Amino acid sequence: MTSRMKTVPLPTPKAPPGGVSAATAISGPPIPPIERIKLFSAVTWEEFITEWVDSLRSMYASVERCGGAGDMGRDIVAASADDANVWDNYQCKHYAKPLKPSEVWVEFGKLAYHTKRGDYSYPRRYFFVAPQGVGTSLSNLLKKPELLRSELFKNWDRYCRDKITKTETVDLDGALKSYVEGLDFSIFSTVQPLRIIEQHAKTPWRVHRFGGGLPDRPPAPAPPVEPEDHEANYVRALLDAYGDYLKRALSLVDDLDDADLREHFADARLEFYSAESLRAFSRDTLPPGEFEALQEEVRGGIKDEIRCAHADGYRRLLAVVKLARCLQLSARALTSQISPRDRGGICHQLANDLKVRWVK
Repeated sequence: MTSRMKTVPLPTPKAPPGGVSAATAISGPPIPPIERIKLFSAVTWEEFITEWVDSLRSMYASVERCGGAGDMGRDIVAASADDANVWDNYQCKHYAKPLKPSEVWVEFGKLAYHTKRGDYSYPRRYFFVAPQGVGTSLSNLLKKPELLRSELFKNWDRYCRDKITKTETVDLDGALKSYVEGLDFSIFSTVQPLRIIEQHAKTPWRVHRFGGGLPDRPPAPAPPVEPEDHEANYVRALLDAYGDYLKRALSLVDDLDDADLREHFADARLEFYSAESLRAFSRDTLPPGEFEALQEEVRGGIKDEIRCAHADGYRRLLAVVKLARCLQLSARALTSQISPRDRGGICHQLANDLKVRWVK
């Protein structure tokens, strides 16, 4: 008689704490930034570090990414805010493990070779930046400049001699060794990835790199009592629209004696300043160009209404702003923050930039 094995029911896995959110159902669990940077490509890692260094504007006047063929051992060059001839180098390494001395000896060799030739000046500081940080051996060497120099001499033939350039062998001859002996090796250090992530989180590139949603938007400021110079174009466009409706020219805001139009004018300024606050919010939290892309999307949606026949410029303006409040905008990051008042304000921004006219 054939015996049958008894089946044993497997225990049901426990449900995750708090259930499954809609975002998790679509994209899976969020990946912490310290883990996400390990998934970057070498190119993306350089871009990420460039974004971070560029945010240190109090320290640097300019930041240039040189990584790639012909960089002569420089990945990201940051010129001092006090003296453009003084610069720091950020050397990017994206490896699966913490950096070892054997992986960076050639970088010391390139720096010595190219600065001795006069290809560029010796930097003020030189930072190794890697998603896994530096290993214990390299960390200890970076803290001991003289030992670092002597170890470079020992490892020159193996890691530098044939790897500095593709066109020649670079022997550590008397002249080059003497030059390296005179260099300041205390400039070399590293920056921990957690610190980079913390500082990068304060840049407009945070959401682009790591997601997590936008911060709360601060309230829009109230308009000043009197229009300011930067409002001149859209205010002029409003007065022309009102004049077209009233069938008389309006030179100044003080000429506007109709109560309904004065109320509309006050509302239009509230809308303009609301949209300006959205512009500032975008500048602080998102990469360049996001707000301008939103403006262009609104402009594309209202063009046909502007072209339509209307009794006067004021009625055209009312119709256009009404349409703008109903537009189905694409799913850009800023659309989660835009209000009906912002939509009207963008119409006035476009008038301020002379991109739309209310009176034909």
